[in-house]
Amino acid sequence: MALRSFDIDEPRWDQSTFMGRLKHFFNITDCRTVLLPDSRLDEAKVLVESCRAGSIPPGTTEEQLYYAKKLYDSAFHPDTGDRMNLIGRMSFQVPGGMAITGFMLQFYRTVPAVVFWQWVNQSFNALVNYTNRNAASPISLKQIGVAYVTATSTALATAVGLNLYTKKAPPLVARWVPFAAVAAANCVNIPMMRQQEILNGIAVTDENGNKLGHSTKAAIKGITQVAISRITMAAPGMIIMPIIMQRLEKFRFMQRITYLHAPIQVMMVGVFLIFMVPAACSLFPQRCSLAVSKLEPELRDSIVSQYGDRIQQVYFNKGL
Repeated sequence: MALRSFDIDEPRWDQSTFMGRLKHFFNITDCRTVLLPDSRLDEAKVLVESCRAGSIPPGTTEEQLYYAKKLYDSAFHPDTGDRMNLIGRMSFQVPGGMAITGFMLQFYRTVPAVVFWQWVNQSFNALVNYTNRNAASPISLKQIGVAYVTATSTALATAVGLNLYTKKAPPLVARWVPFAAVAAANCVNIPMMRQQEILNGIAVTDENGNKLGHSTKAAIKGITQVAISRITMAAPGMIIMPIIMQRLEKFRFMQRITYLHAPIQVMMVGVFLIFMVPAACSLFPQRCSLAVSKLEPELRDSIVSQYGDRIQQVYFNKGL
């Protein structure tokens, strides 16, 4: 039976619940999608846009539309519709994150190794943060550079400082230094990369998507939630893996295969990230809301003067 109408932007799962968002992000962070050629992604985009225009190709099934939307959401920016660079996509978080995190956890003993892997990690994070920014707030190359240097410096200062401080601490404490550096850097990297939103506000709309203005308070709420999500994403692997490895390294067979410790950590971190990437992205709704009463006085007064009490909440894309 041919599909005559289909609301492709209607979420397949309830986005107001954690489980609904979890299913959604398991779907769009599927790392298998990074293997698809651009031509296949562009085909999915054409199908999604045709559906939005009310022109569904004959013979198209509901499952094909859902799959096209999965590819579209995984590879195209929600604000601009442009194809995102492969490394910055959330679907690349598992392969990219597992490799970098695994090596950070393995090579934590010497300062040069700490410096190199923290630099690699912050370069990766900066690209992810820029790719998943709220595109309604443009950022200059100079601001990107300042954000990158600041976040990388924070990560390096935290990692090297704690690395030196924990020389006499129990071995497990030293293994947790990479996580402390990652958490500290995330608290700097994300706000700095999205500083335009903090300075000029983020676009807010009513329930139907009609633009109402720009709000810095909405931006701060969205960026805070993104930072919490990113730290949560990394936490289990970077906190639990050191405990596992410290115990495994006591076994004689592990002492004979030291050259495999890094690959083992990479693979085990990957197992954590397969679950933690969608779980962390699901902590907060993608379409974030804020009560009109909590907006800046000027914007709040503007909304009340135009709409009275008909609008109680404003909505915005918090980014990832």
